[in-house]
Amino acid sequence: MSTCFSSAAFSFEGPLQINNLYPIFLHADQPYLEKADIENSMSYSLSHSSTYTVEESREWIVNLDMEITELNFRYKRIIKNLFEFDMDIPVLIFSKGFMDGFLEDYHDAFNFPDYGRSKRPDNDFLYEIRRDGKLIIEGKSGAKLGDIRLGVKKPLMSSDDYQLSVRGDIEIPVSNAREGYSNGNIDTGISLLYDKSISESTVTYWNLGAVFPGDVRGHETVDLKNFVYGGLAVEKMLWEKLSFLIQLQGQSDIYPDTGIKAVDGRAYLIAIGGRYYGGGKSFELSLTEDLNTTGAPDFILNLTYKLIL
Repeated sequence: MSTCFSSAAFSFEGPLQINNLYPIFLHADQPYLEKADIENSMSYSLSHSSTYTVEESREWIVNLDMEITELNFRYKRIIKNLFEFDMDIPVLIFSKGFMDGFLEDYHDAFNFPDYGRSKRPDNDFLYEIRRDGKLIIEGKSGAKLGDIRLGVKKPLMSSDDYQLSVRGDIEIPVSNAREGYSNGNIDTGISLLYDKSISESTVTYWNLGAVFPGDVRGHETVDLKNFVYGGLAVEKMLWEKLSFLIQLQGQSDIYPDTGIKAVDGRAYLIAIGGRYYGGGKSFELSLTEDLNTTGAPDFILNLTYKLIL
């Protein structure tokens, strides 16, 4: 099924396929921004992020100095022209990384703060969460399957220039919560998706949702908060096969109050990228930045290949 905003000149495939890879949040059913239209597709994404949060409060120790690479397979299928079924299967790679030297030069060149990164050895892996001295997560470098997500999207209303849908999903734990690859519990989410055409060459995508994550079953249990999120993406066709995208996504806090700003605050991500269309497939490249240095990686690089079935 092609999007309701397709024309002889342009077609649109929705927001950039990026989710929040902050290490202690990534297993809490982190949402992608989605278009309201349904489709048959298969996509492969490669995302790479760097995170540095080494802080402690009276009760908590949060030590995150690491890079995460996510390889994600997404499958979408329209069922009897009524709704879309989708599935996400991620592989997570935790590593010491290779970008600390570059990031140090980048911060120095523009006189940006480095949040204490220079006080630690370059490219040294650290992932440890403690509360009241008790170990909760002791992350291990390596590659493991992440939690698998299943979702259903149901169109509600549509016209020539807009479409409204509702989507629900469930995330199933398949990995070790003690090592940070999962929370060891089932998560669920629900969202409203709204596509609005501004012109023949410009479409906006609006998302508003809530997530109900299960507790983290690490060495000790952590009760996660239900959280809300929202986002807006704009796709502008520059010419027939190339579009420019910019999107903003925010979410409320997820962890219990830790007294650590980098964990307790709301997360805001801004992403800028481009998409090339050609022959029933597309390629997208994007860069995502953390707007307020809270609850998100320092940056996320993403490359996605998508095939329309």
